[in-house]
Amino acid sequence: MKRLLQVPVVGCVFIKRLNRFVGEALIGGSPGRIHITNTGRLTEYLTEGRRCLATPIRGRKLQYRLVAVEDMGAYAVIDTRTQSRAFEAAVEASLICGIRGCRVSRKEPRVGEDRFDYILDCPGGEMVVETKSAVLRGPNDEAMYPDCPSDRGLRHIRHITRLHSQGVRVALVFTAALPGAKCFKPYREGDPRIYEALSKAYIAGVPIIAYSIRMEQDGSVIIENPCLPLCRDWISRLRS
Repeated sequence: MKRLLQVPVVGCVFIKRLNRFVGEALIGGSPGRIHITNTGRLTEYLTEGRRCLATPIRGRKLQYRLVAVEDMGAYAVIDTRTQSRAFEAAVEASLICGIRGCRVSRKEPRVGEDRFDYILDCPGGEMVVETKSAVLRGPNDEAMYPDCPSDRGLRHIRHITRLHSQGVRVALVFTAALPGAKCFKPYREGDPRIYEALSKAYIAGVPIIAYSIRMEQDGSVIIENPCLPLCRDWISRLRS
């Protein structure tokens, strides 16, 4: 395990989600509104009374951003900005299996009709990388994606698969941002279209990479497993 970065945080208690991007929480004993960057439903995490961590921000309306929620003795990192910073730090430290020896060359590059998250400069050439947040816990501690339908996520997966078929070097990377994740797989009930698209991507040979992180109470982000495996039940189903 290695610390990837340190985030300044304060403790809070979640009250309720007001809309897609705003929640209400007790911070320092007083209720206030808080920014939520993750557009997933997060229904198992954003529950009344859940302990959480927030980071101060400079906003005219919101002074804090929700970063993580308590889970299994540590904290699940639900903030997509923190996940992105953790990914970049892990790339720089050459930790994640499948993309070791790479460095971030460009962020949010346009490739064809889409913007992806990164172009990495790797041994052997550039790689187009799309990252996704896997913060849904399965019954056997699987990290799963998505927890709700995502047209954007579907479009990215299909486009990455097309690029792969055209000989472009690509990877789909899933950040399992919950403590104790055992493996990664797509969640059919979240979006059957994405389940099928990821299954087709795997069969086509698209690199599907996962790694797991957690946050400590002091705001340190720890990489738990830099080589998180794909769940056997999903892979076995594809091979049968």
